[in-house]
Parts: sequence; C-alpha cells; structure tokens
Amino acid sequence: MKELPGTLYTAEQTRLLDKTAIEEAGIPGFTLMKRAGRAVFAEIQKRWPQMKTLSVLCGGGNNGGDGFIVAALARQKGYEVQARYVGDDEFAGRLRGEAREAWLWASGEGVRFQQFQPDEPITGDVIVDALLGTGLTGDVRGGFQQAVKMINQRTRPVISVDIPSGLCADTGRVLGCAVKADVTVTFIGLKQGLFMHQAVENVGELIFDSLHIPESVYEQVSVSAFRLGADDVAECLPKRSRASHKGSFGHLLVIGGDHGMGGAAIMAAEAALSSGAGKVTLATRTEHISAALMRCPEVMVQGVESGHELLALIEQADVIVFGPGLGKKAWAEQMLQAVWETRLPVVIDADGLNMLGEKEKFQQLSRKNWILTPHPGEAARLLKTGVPLLQRNRIMSATELQAASGGTVVLKGAGTLITDGDVMHLCNAGNPGMASGGMGDVLSGIIGALLAQKLSPVDAARVGVYAHSAAADLCAAENGERGLKATELIPYVRLILNGKI
Repeated sequence: MKELPGTLYTAEQTRLLDKTAIEEAGIPGFTLMKRAGRAVFAEIQKRWPQMKTLSVLCGGGNNGGDGFIVAALARQKGYEVQARYVGDDEFAGRLRGEAREAWLWASGEGVRFQQFQPDEPITGDVIVDALLGTGLTGDVRGGFQQAVKMINQRTRPVISVDIPSGLCADTGRVLGCAVKADVTVTFIGLKQGLFMHQAVENVGELIFDSLHIPESVYEQVSVSAFRLGADDVAECLPKRSRASHKGSFGHLLVIGGDHGMGGAAIMAAEAALSSGAGKVTLATRTEHISAALMRCPEVMVQGVESGHELLALIEQADVIVFGPGLGKKAWAEQMLQAVWETRLPVVIDADGLNMLGEKEKFQQLSRKNWILTPHPGEAARLLKTGVPLLQRNRIMSATELQAASGGTVVLKGAGTLITDGDVMHLCNAGNPGMASGGMGDVLSGIIGALLAQKLSPVDAARVGVYAHSAAADLCAAENGERGLKATELIPYVRLILNGKI
C-alpha cells in the first residue's frame, strides 16, 4: 500500500486543486473522472478477485459520475452489475458536465441504470458507494438516507468513492447518517475530515490516488493542515553532539500529585526522562517521594507543601509540566499561583487546565511559550461551551483555543490537532486502547522533555503527540488494545524518538 501524503485539504481546497488541474494543467474533467473510476475499480479487483457481481449506488453529482465509470468498467470486464441511482424519473436529464458524460459513456457500454428502490435488495458481492461527495453540507435525507441505511445493513464489503457518503469532508462529522465503508479510495487531495472525529468509524482503510495531477498544481493551492509521521521526528531531533552533557538537554520540573494522586505526576516524570530530558525534578506531596524513587530513582523528587517552597525549584528549571494529579484544592491553587508568575515554557495538562478555567486565568494567558493539552471535555470548559458543539468542528475549536491562549494547543481525541496559530498539524496515529488513565500524563512528560531539549513549542507538541500515538499503536499491535497501560508506551516512545522504529 502506498504511503499517504502528509498534506491535508478542505473540500473547497480540493475543488480548487481539481479546477486548477483542468484549467492550468489542461487535464479534461472527464479524464480525471475516468481516472478516479479506474482507481476504484482496480482496488476492487485487487482486494476481491473472486467477485462476480457488483452493486453501484450513485447520486447525481461528480461522486455519482465516478460511480458510473466504475459500473462501466465492471461491465466491460464481464461482471454482472446492479447499477442504481437515487433520484426521480428526471434524474438523467438533470445531470450536467462530467457526470452526464460519464452516464452517457456507461450507458453506451451496456450499463442499465435503474432508480433505487428501498424494498429492492442490494445483490452485489461488493457494494460501491458513490452516493454523496464532498459538497454535502446538510443532513442526509430521503432516498439517500434509505440507501445509506441499506448499505450499512449489508454483510458484503463496501468501498466508498472519495469519501463515505454522509461524512463532512472538513470536520469528519456524520451528517445525519453515513456509510460505514471497509475501504475508501480518495482522490487528488486528502480531505482533512477523513482523519478525525466520527470519520474514524466510517472510512475503513484509506487509499489515496492523485490521479496523476502534476506537482505544479499542488504548488498553486494552499494546504489546510499537515499529517504527522516519522519524518517529523527526524526533522526536529537531529543527532546529538558527542560533547553533550546533561545540562545540554534541559532541566524539567514536573508539578503535581496531590494526596492520593501521586501516580500521575510520577508517570509524567518517568516519561520525560525516557524522552531525553537531561534532568527531571518532581515537585509533589511528601507522601509520594518513596513511591517516585522506587519507580524511577533517576528523578529528583522534592516534597513541596506550599507555593513558597516551589519557587526555589522553579528558579532552577528550564521547563515546567504542570497539572498531572494536581487536584483542585488549596495546595493546587498555591502551585498555580507560583507557576503563574514564571515566564518559563510550561506544559499544562489535566487539573492544571481545569484550574485555568475556574480561576478565569485562561482569559489572561496570552503566552506563546505555553502548551495546553486538553481533551474535548477540558477544551469545552475552557471555551465555555459543550463537548458536542466543540466536536462539530474540531479544527475551528483548536483555532479558537489557540487564539484565546496565545500559545500552542494540543486538542486531543480522534485526530489530535496541534496548532500554534500559524500551522495546523493532525495526528491520525493512535487507537482506542489509549482510552485509559494516565495516557495524558505520559504525553505531558514527553512534550515537556522535548521542550527542555530546546524544540519550539509547536515542534515539541507535534513530535510528542506523534511519538505517544505511534507507541500506542506498536503496543496494541503486540498485545491488543484492551488493557493497554500508559506506562507500557514509555519504552516504545524512546525507540521512536531515537529513530529506531
């Protein structure tokens, strides 16, 4: 399988790529449509060589036009084709542009198109979803809704053309209902919505085909976001100097672990050491000192009972991780006040984020060297909105968080987003096994360690998020997603950051 590109586009940007290819590169639109159809049909033949019948469900736009092409190619190869369109008796007469060309070409190849009927079974060995494309904005309704539901009741494999019908190409939100595909073949530009929010349940395996668009076309259209990968690690973490010493890689201070919550801060500190920080100090409740030293004797642990005691440790540090196991009681408030006075780079997680919101300090933040790492619940509290509303457009939400804070934001979730207000990064690594306690604590330690090694905030965030998620995928591949523990990631993170895997 080809590696997916690193650039992501909105639906509008993808349409501009298509338009530029036609107008500037001189590639006829119908040629692009035929290339798209061939890409889908080639994938079908490769995956399901025993297939004898094909069901193709089409709409009236260009997505449907791609489906017409697939139906014609299958008919040429001698497959039995069940071709259905969603529309009324005037469907063919309303087709325009390349979609009409495709309809006429397919009809000339002997494809018999019939109107979709919800009481008629879908009979193909493989189902092609070419109902709705990237132009969809409102909820799926009428015959399209019925067709989507029928597809999702199937026991046969489903391949979606460009995007599963019913998904928003920009946000990954299900618009009423959406096809759950086994495979999606997308074209020209990777749509950002394919990698986030609800889309991860619908896309299946994603295949990309550029349709042989020349590089000159891509150079003329801006990019919405960049997908993270191993190249980000190599780019940001060069080989270490042979003359290095522990002072070369920063002194990180982890602050957290109120009564009964010491594990979170200990995990963050351990993750930071394994991620390359030169020195790590853990400021926590005195009762957690023994546990921290037994777990990781390389960490310098200090019992801190007041904000005044914390000030001396802050003076010695280069970077702070604030929040793991912090709680929201009086002790936490003292820690926050001491951190608030510093100008050091700070990674804020968990209860640190909740306290920023409750104390109305989030509205006063505006610090470029601070990194916020909220999950959707924490982000919603900071923006004073609800989680469903925040998740409707995660890119917009991450942008709003960054504008309000002034720093770098890591909006965790399916398709974690990282932005500093200049560039948006998206991480599509990771798996449901990460839905367990301590994952965020380990991530904050990794990011803090990278900051201590003098990476910029956005680079520390994007490399840390990728290493954390990729490590989780390696763990899950070996032992499964269920029961995955946050501390199991730490050895893999070290290997990833060293370019060993």
